[in-house]
Amino acid sequence: MNENKWLSLLGLAARARKIVSGEELVIKEIRKKQVHLVIVSTDASEATGKKLNDKCTFYNTPIRMTGTRELLGQAIGKRERVVLGVIDQGFAKKLISLIDQ
Repeated sequence: MNENKWLSLLGLAARARKIVSGEELVIKEIRKKQVHLVIVSTDASEATGKKLNDKCTFYNTPIRMTGTRELLGQAIGKRERVVLGVIDQGFAKKLISLIDQ
């Protein structure tokens, strides 16, 4: 049930254009301190997971590893996505609370 809630909210954030996707674009936005939450799929490679975890730790950005690449892509209405960045504080806060339940 909770998975449906956060996936629906992620879709809403995508429709509001408050999501960036793709490893390089997310990292660029993390450096500019525009990203308030990074979501990485559970089936991402170890190197990708480590790279994003290190970057988020350095810039003090919350990161969550959840969902598959197909699930994340489907939630935002696109093809498979491994990395998503939420650029809105409100959406990020609510997504963190729903994912952590």
